Amino acid sequence: MNDRIKHLAGEHGLDLIGVAKAEPGKYNKHLREWLDKGFEGEMAYMSNNVEKREDPRKLEPWAKTIICAAVNYSADAPYSIDPRPSNQGWIARYAWGDDYHDAFKKTLFGFADAMREDFGEDVQLKVCLDTAPILDRAYAAYSGIGWLGKNTCVIHRKLGSFIFLGEIVTNLELEPTPAETDHCGTCTACIDACPTDAILEPYVLDSRRCISYLTIELRDNIPEEFREDMGTHIFGCDICQDVCPWNRKSPRTQRLEYQPRPGSVAPPIKELLEMSEEDFRQRFRKSPVKRAKYSGLMRNACVAAGNSGDASLISSLKKAAEAAPIVAEHAEWAIRKLGQNDLKNDANE
Repeated sequence: MNDRIKHLAGEHGLDLIGVAKAEPGKYNKHLREWLDKGFEGEMAYMSNNVEKREDPRKLEPWAKTIICAAVNYSADAPYSIDPRPSNQGWIARYAWGDDYHDAFKKTLFGFADAMREDFGEDVQLKVCLDTAPILDRAYAAYSGIGWLGKNTCVIHRKLGSFIFLGEIVTNLELEPTPAETDHCGTCTACIDACPTDAILEPYVLDSRRCISYLTIELRDNIPEEFREDMGTHIFGCDICQDVCPWNRKSPRTQRLEYQPRPGSVAPPIKELLEMSEEDFRQRFRKSPVKRAKYSGLMRNACVAAGNSGDASLISSLKKAAEAAPIVAEHAEWAIRKLGQNDLKNDANE
């Protein structure tokens, strides 16, 4: 039966497939400890339905197996650690193309429909992608799709870590595929490279310090202690993945839906600061970036401007400050920072 599922997965464009039992594994038991330390920050959804996250059999009483799937989204474009002009922002690789919630879910539903047709209408299937209370990375690791790296990303030996993960929970009793062994070895590149020290130790991430969390999940003011270290990231962060040796030779996806949209990789900060809310809606329609919302992206662009060293952005920052109070606070911070840099430059001349 597993061979038939692998065949169907390949037919529907899935790059990786694995099978795990619908029961708790070694990573599930760490969830409450992580939550007790407050590492989820404002991601309240992580503490909601915690019992279901700990045991998928509580998600669906008929669950026997979790079929884990992955697709490569790594488009052929630079890494965030490569040189670029200081007045350009950076958007995380996963958000360069279409929103994976739509594109990948469509792929998974097509795969599920094929399974239903193959195994009969009595088979029970639940497609899960990001929003369901399942520990995606844990079950991907249990199923052999990859191992859980020191940066807490799932890493595959050939595809690296730039992969989207999804699951199909089913009542089919399938033979589990072997779990992958950990191949991080003594490497600490991801830990050493994180500008905000979010990876406290191997396999432990404090989300509250993570640039991805700060630019996407956090709706309030970004703590000043992290702003300077955020550089010019405006949506998400790939640093811990970009420095990972397993991503250096990983193949690039040919899927059109994950190819970079115009201006989606490193957009000029000035453009973002001068963007209207309508511009935002049009530019990031069906893009993951819309998750940040207009005020959130403007807030992030202000921080990026402050770190750019480009004093010519001050006039754009003053205009951006009119968008919302949260934007104004960050714009004022950026203006002060650029003004201080200007004074330092004058003093050094």
